[in-house]
Amino acid sequence: MKEKFLGVDVSNFTYDQLKENIITDIDENRKSFIVAINPEKILQAQRDESLLYLLNQATYQIPDGVGILIASRLNGGTIRERVTGIDMLLALCEQASLHDKSVFLYGAKPGVADEAKDRLREMYPELRIAGVLDGYVKDYEYIKETINEAKPDIIFVALGSPRQEHWIVDHMDELDVKVFQGVGGSFDVLSGKVKRAPGAFQKVGLEWLYRLIKEPWRIKRQIKLPTFLVKVWKSRK
Repeated sequence: MKEKFLGVDVSNFTYDQLKENIITDIDENRKSFIVAINPEKILQAQRDESLLYLLNQATYQIPDGVGILIASRLNGGTIRERVTGIDMLLALCEQASLHDKSVFLYGAKPGVADEAKDRLREMYPELRIAGVLDGYVKDYEYIKETINEAKPDIIFVALGSPRQEHWIVDHMDELDVKVFQGVGGSFDVLSGKVKRAPGAFQKVGLEWLYRLIKEPWRIKRQIKLPTFLVKVWKSRK
């Protein structure tokens, strides 16, 4: 169940379908990889074949961006629900707490993942957090050993994109983990280091506008949306 935009696959599952599928993946001992897709990432993949290949390697490419929803309508597709990276993380933590699965937090600056862990424990008291490791540890053998000893069902990797996706693809076969998700700056948001857009902005898919108001320098990134939509329109068959 995927749609394709400028060569990049995007899954058209809803949150509920994703949650069910991922718990089933864990129970049936299947490895899966979740990557968030937005217009900026798709445009970047037009110039970088290795990134294009990397994104299409994922099991689930979640539509993280209102531009993907618009593009789906332009193509006559069925993607109607935006699935953000941080909301997917929270949905998986909720499911993990309900189904007795464990999670591991890897990445971000020292201390940030620990603060994110504390916040997740407040939100989901029954959640099993198997371990935490910051993204500044350089010894891969130590990283691998720490994760494999913890044996988490789900690992959230916060190394920035596309570095985190490259890390997942390069190492997922060596790690005793079932579900891998690259989560960008989600630990910073959970820890309170970065403020997320108010719920009203989230509900109507205007988090980008809130971020633009708070950080005007983002205009260089935001103006890529019209470029993306024009390219999608021209590529229609």
